[in-house]
Amino acid sequence: MSGASTPTVASPCIGVCRMDEASGLCAGCLRTLDEIALWAVLDDDDRRAVWGALAQRRRRLPPAPAADRTAPA
Repeated sequence: MSGASTPTVASPCIGVCRMDEASGLCAGCLRTLDEIALWAVLDDDDRRAVWGALAQRRRRLPPAPAADRTAPA
């Protein structure tokens, strides 16, 4: 781990911290509890791997209902 020459990988947390019981994933960032708990000690390669897993999870999500994508009238 080189540290100083490369920036650290940003956390995927968006401040919507609520675990979905059915999926076991955070409703905001889609991480598991283990991924959230270990984030601070992961090296950048492991953090990038988590980001890759999040991208795959996001692609598998069903589309949001139309009512969730529009602003209230």
